[in-house]
Amino acid sequence: MSTRDDALSIRLLGSLGDIDAARWDALHDGTNPFIAHAFLHGMEIHGCLREDWGWAPHHLTVWDGDALIAAMPAYLKQNSHGEFVFDHAWAHAYAQHGLDYFPKWLAAVPYSPVTGPRLLARDDDHRRVLIAAMAQLCARQKLSSAHVNFHKHDEDSLFDGDGGDADGDWLPRIDVQYHWRNLPDADGKRWENFEQFLAAFDHKHRKNIRQERAKVARAGVTFRVVEGGDASADDLATMHRFYLTTFAEYGNHAALTLEFLQHLAREMPRSLVIFLAERDGEAIAGALCLRGGDTLYGRYWGSEVTLPGLHFETCYYQGIDYCLREGLARFEPGAQGEHKLARGFLPSFVHSRHWIAHPGFRDALRSWCRDEAASVRRYAQTLGAHSPFK
Repeated sequence: MSTRDDALSIRLLGSLGDIDAARWDALHDGTNPFIAHAFLHGMEIHGCLREDWGWAPHHLTVWDGDALIAAMPAYLKQNSHGEFVFDHAWAHAYAQHGLDYFPKWLAAVPYSPVTGPRLLARDDDHRRVLIAAMAQLCARQKLSSAHVNFHKHDEDSLFDGDGGDADGDWLPRIDVQYHWRNLPDADGKRWENFEQFLAAFDHKHRKNIRQERAKVARAGVTFRVVEGGDASADDLATMHRFYLTTFAEYGNHAALTLEFLQHLAREMPRSLVIFLAERDGEAIAGALCLRGGDTLYGRYWGSEVTLPGLHFETCYYQGIDYCLREGLARFEPGAQGEHKLARGFLPSFVHSRHWIAHPGFRDALRSWCRDEAASVRRYAQTLGAHSPFK
């Protein structure tokens, strides 16, 4: 599909295979692996996205002649699975009124509650073109709504228009995740090793972490860090097996295929990081992460044994150790989990925006979003009072 806006043309793409990777990747700085052409296209071609699972690529692009000047990774959704910004109540309200909430249009990274650029462009004017085009095309295609999930904080004000109208058509939502940050202190110093990190804790929390790590060590567990370029076929198959185990335990379908992990190791070798827990020469657990410019992103874990502290060591402490060794400033271990707070991951707001086609529902949901945001902010304030740091 293609439309024109003065000298610019708007095109919708049913696959990232329809666009050259270099053109897409020229629109971002390369520090966030989840928006790289290789990552997103890899999900399409290696069986991670299926229409019967509710995902149909519907990428929005803006062109000036033959030059791609803006783009947005986006999908037509037939459900709300794999999004992590929950709108089930909205869909239920639509159904109660005899209206169809699905399909809807979602700009996001599938299955990844990770903050990053969603409005891919070199300047804010072209980012605003994306926002306006998404709303206009949503109405033209008779979709219920358009959603932009986990966009960067510095993109947020663009949704309010030039006047910064917080009561505009794009409704804001916020939520809380738990992120580790190694930011400079008042003297410009950062933690350089795990002991320095622990020294910042109060006595109780420092003791608990040391005990958790000691239990894993006494059980004879060691760890091997495998980056994509060094991952063997067995390493990738083992990590994928752990991943499948976790999803089987919760009765959910596992979207990522072994072929996709192999693709990441081949096409994005510096981005893929795997932590494998081993005992008696055999891998017993693993955590799958991606590495960005200054951030480690924890995505999935799995284990074939149950040991005290194994989850915390594999998913959190090994990642923190890696960040300290590699000089990374942030570690985002995924959505939810208040237990992360006691281990040095502090509350951080994440953002989403929502355009609702139906004026009556839009007005009702505006009040709903305000109430939700106030509740989330109170929750974050409460969490902040329970920091484990001195």
